[in-house]
Amino acid sequence: MEAGGWTELENPQGLLTPLRSKENLCILTNRMAELKYRGRVISDVHLLYIREMIAAHPEASRRTLSKKLCEAWQWRQANGTLSDMVCRGLLVTLERAGEITLPPVKYVRHNPLARRARPTPLLIDTTPIEVELGELGPLEFQLVRRTGDEPLFNSLLEQHHYLGYEQPVGEHLKYLVWGQSRPLACLAWSSAPRHLGARDRYIGWSAEARRRNVRFLAYNTRFLILPWVKVKHLASHILGRMAGRISQDWENFYGHPLYFLETFVDPERFRGTSYLAANWIGLGETTGRGKASNSYVPNRSIKHVLGYPLNHRFRERLGEIG
Repeated sequence: MEAGGWTELENPQGLLTPLRSKENLCILTNRMAELKYRGRVISDVHLLYIREMIAAHPEASRRTLSKKLCEAWQWRQANGTLSDMVCRGLLVTLERAGEITLPPVKYVRHNPLARRARPTPLLIDTTPIEVELGELGPLEFQLVRRTGDEPLFNSLLEQHHYLGYEQPVGEHLKYLVWGQSRPLACLAWSSAPRHLGARDRYIGWSAEARRRNVRFLAYNTRFLILPWVKVKHLASHILGRMAGRISQDWENFYGHPLYFLETFVDPERFRGTSYLAANWIGLGETTGRGKASNSYVPNRSIKHVLGYPLNHRFRERLGEIG
């Protein structure tokens, strides 16, 4: 409709866009630098669409706007649900940058994690276990998430791991390893970080493949052999056993397998000997910058990055974008 000065714009990313003003687009294009959010380029066209959507729904809440944007852009998680929280984060980021104005917050949801009590110490048998691995007997790997033994797992990490217990976010599994009817070790696994240079170079995937397939990686956030357990080679044995079962456990829990495992080792405390003995591979080092860093200056200790492929075709599987 040329008479009104409006035309339909082509979106380079194939996202849905409404009609736009050519004049306003030129002003915005000349003024704004490229924005990125979680690896996605937020173009002038996207900004105009968001502004018009907000203007068209003046009574809508932030949550409603976020869902409308997800539906329009078909922004969904791997399981098909809308990426509502990620989209809401984008909207808040754009508002803080002065690019849009969101409606006032209407409701502050209670977050039980914000003031979560630390795990309660539990009394267990701490008699030393000092035997050869072959004398330990059968080991039992127990998935404890959402079971009656989850508080025991949390308590053991809180009391005996140097980092303490931290409530995982997103996909995660927790294991207790038992031997001689007593807990011997704890392992926590969670979703892998989106960006990790040493790992990404080793896998060799594209940014789009990483965005789509990072869910097929798991990150070993905690590994604890209880301090009174003195069994040579137990740690590497446990890691080897874990590698043989975690993908199936993950698929049973979340509906998809794993193709790659990773972890960080603090060289100021450990050498990663048990991981290397279990055939994990040294991938490089972290940059020392956390995900909240706004500069190239390291703001935390540099860690060694170790990885373990679970499938001999892991590069092919992780590189798929179709």
